[in-house]
Amino acid sequence: MSTVRGKKILVTGGAGTIGSNLVDQLVDGGAHRIVVLDNFVRGRMANLARALERGPGVVEVVEGDIRDAATVRKVTEGAELVFHLAAIRITQCAEEPRLANEVMVDGTFNVLEAAAAEGVGKVIASSSASVYGLAETFPTTERHHPYNNDTFYGAAKAFNEGMLRSFHAMYGLDYVALRYFNVYGPRMDIHGLYTEVLIRWMERITAGQPPLILGDGTQTMDFVHVRDIARANVLAAESELTDEVFNVASGTETSLRDLALGLLAAMDADLVPEHGPARAVNGVTRRLAETGRAAELLGFRAEIDLETGLRDLVDWWRAERAADAAEAAKATDGPKVTDAGAAR
Repeated sequence: MSTVRGKKILVTGGAGTIGSNLVDQLVDGGAHRIVVLDNFVRGRMANLARALERGPGVVEVVEGDIRDAATVRKVTEGAELVFHLAAIRITQCAEEPRLANEVMVDGTFNVLEAAAAEGVGKVIASSSASVYGLAETFPTTERHHPYNNDTFYGAAKAFNEGMLRSFHAMYGLDYVALRYFNVYGPRMDIHGLYTEVLIRWMERITAGQPPLILGDGTQTMDFVHVRDIARANVLAAESELTDEVFNVASGTETSLRDLALGLLAAMDADLVPEHGPARAVNGVTRRLAETGRAAELLGFRAEIDLETGLRDLVDWWRAERAADAAEAAKATDGPKVTDAGAAR
């Protein structure tokens, strides 16, 4: 089995939620050099603070876009591993499909083209359960077809997987693709336009308002903590496997209503969820992954249960809010202006 120790590594989208947690684990794993490529539309420099502190001289941050082929080629030089996480959200894909194509398809092509040209040892690519659409069988295995998906995001991820297989066949580029299910945890996007439902719920609960569930609350998801996701990436990189795709999930089904109740418990709030109209962007009403292949071949099992993970998320979010409030107070706490006539 290979390891990340001593390797030069490129992480696209490395300042985002998953990417920054992955960078932390790569630093802890002894990577020699980690280049983070991020355009900071979704990513935040603050997400990399721990990695930069723990790995001085190890982490290099490059502000750039995967749509820029020259930049991608430059940061790929000498890389032995590439973790490709840069993407835009499913909701933004629906609103801006041309941008989605440029980022998710053209950008991924740039990453794979550079990896093949530079002789990268392996690419670990972020895919998604969105490729399944509303699955026909549960738990859903990796062999399930992609034809029920009707989102641009899911279509782009399915095409990404096709490109990976093609680059492997044409150029011998080794890869593993990981189909993430419902990711949550510290460093979720607080400030962005496309903010996750858990962040919106925490804001409402803190304001004394109940969490708003879009739909009847019976929709289910398979939640997996971001640190488990990051660990799956490392395991995929360190394995000898190639030309493989794995579900990355907890294998536990949780309804939106149960998620809201769990978050209320984590925040010690005595409120009752409210309901609103369902979202039009994604008609998937059930998610539940079969995780046996990842357990058998990668040695991956999710370790952080939802109750623990939600408390972890709440603790991080409260600390972020406190830091933002302190920063805002500092910015408005300027020098006092006094009446010149009163100063005698």
